[in-house]
Amino acid sequence: MARRGEQFAGLTVALVTPLKDGQIDEDTLRKLVDFQVEAGTETVSPVGTTGESPTLTHEEHERVISIVCEQAAGRVNVMAGTGSNSTAEAIRLTKFAKDAGATGALLVAPYYNKPTQEGFFQHYKAVAEAVDIPIVLYNIPGRTAKNVEAETVARIAEACPNIVAVKESTGSMDQASQTLSLSDLTVLSGDDSLTLPLMALGGSGVVSVVGNIVPQDVRSMIAAWNAGEIAKAQEIHHKLFPLCRDLLGIATNPIPIKEAMAELGRDTGEVRLPMTPLDAGQRETLRATLKTYGLL
Repeated sequence: MARRGEQFAGLTVALVTPLKDGQIDEDTLRKLVDFQVEAGTETVSPVGTTGESPTLTHEEHERVISIVCEQAAGRVNVMAGTGSNSTAEAIRLTKFAKDAGATGALLVAPYYNKPTQEGFFQHYKAVAEAVDIPIVLYNIPGRTAKNVEAETVARIAEACPNIVAVKESTGSMDQASQTLSLSDLTVLSGDDSLTLPLMALGGSGVVSVVGNIVPQDVRSMIAAWNAGEIAKAQEIHHKLFPLCRDLLGIATNPIPIKEAMAELGRDTGEVRLPMTPLDAGQRETLRATLKTYGLL
């Protein structure tokens, strides 16, 4: 089946937001974009979960999107995080991203207020009708407290031609299978450790955290799978797995990835409260994983 949203196939890197003394470190943010361009990454995604969007002010959120679009300068797709649990706010942010030059928008399912399935449908429909930009639905019930069910995703896709993909972060292969069966959306893994299993079902890539540090390896795994080199893809997956597990498991994302980048000489500064740094034991665990991988 031909799938809409194939412009977002491959590797999308969920960018961290560099912070220094409580402010956005704009120079470092620009370097992060250049790093991904040089690595051949297909898409960058600013101000998602990894970009600490919940604790950025509206002005900071918009500033990060502007900088990333400006620095990308058409060299890489920009999938800007513009979701909110307020439909009006999601529309406003998505309009801003389009005006800033984003290729697409990543909209997390409304969180905390726990809409019904009809509420999810009406939310996405309202944004899609208000802003003519390719939209990626982001379903992560572990953070939002409610699942956008596969039938609802398919209904949204049918009603909204500019909703082109879903970032699948339920951890459920059954739900991913159902979404792929019921719709023509491009499905992207929202969990690095599940990228290869999801591609085996018909998924097209990943919105990645580990891609902040090893984008070439993630791209190599995707390319190997697409070329039918299954054993090679599995080998890369198994090498990546402990690193992926620790970056999302030692502490809440993006705490470990910021620590890893600092260890690797690419410091992106502090995390913002209520996020807190790794403790000494967690730091040692992460350092050992980085050494095993060959990065230290």
